Amino acid sequence: MRLVSRRTSRIYARRPLAAGAVAAAFASALTVLGATAPAQAAPPTPIAASTARTYLSELTVKTEGSSDGYSRDLFPHWITQSGTCNTREVVLKRDGTNVVTDSSCAATSGSWYSAYDGATWTASSDVDIDHVVPLSEAWKSGASSWTTAQRQAFANDLTRPQLIAVTDNVNQSKGDQDPAEWMPPRAAYACTYLRMYVQVKHYYDLSVDSAEKSAIQSGLSGC
Repeated sequence: MRLVSRRTSRIYARRPLAAGAVAAAFASALTVLGATAPAQAAPPTPIAASTARTYLSELTVKTEGSSDGYSRDLFPHWITQSGTCNTREVVLKRDGTNVVTDSSCAATSGSWYSAYDGATWTASSDVDIDHVVPLSEAWKSGASSWTTAQRQAFANDLTRPQLIAVTDNVNQSKGDQDPAEWMPPRAAYACTYLRMYVQVKHYYDLSVDSAEKSAIQSGLSGC
């Protein structure tokens, strides 16, 4: 494990959008802010490998759709969850250890272990919140026909294992790639990642292409 602290030039834009019913549904995920506390539960525990294999068999297999018309703005993310806290800040609090936040809900100290690569960071600026099923991947797998409200719920889902705090550079290397094209560099997390991925795709009734399904099947066979 590497314990590292570094500064990055990335600036995370706060998007204090009104979340309405979506925010109310997610509000229970919040904790008392401004105090030091041990890490809470990690991202929601994904389905078992056997269930993932069943779910995978139930997914529609089709050629991946076009990215025409796609924009991250069509998936309003990091919405306000409660008070001054947005989704990113909720996940940082949830996935970190001894996280302290200020009055605006920004993490001022703590540490974050990235399960994707085994690194630990002590600055929240070194951490991204990954969408396990990328937004662009979702768009090409069925989300292009969703309403904006449905895409917002997907992009801020704290109930399914769709959001996880990880090393920023690793998340950026993933981009919008599916498991046929990218897997976490830490092999020990492969099974967990695939179970998370399949659970999210199944819940949202998103399709998979043939190469994607084959890669997931192969990965899950060893779980």
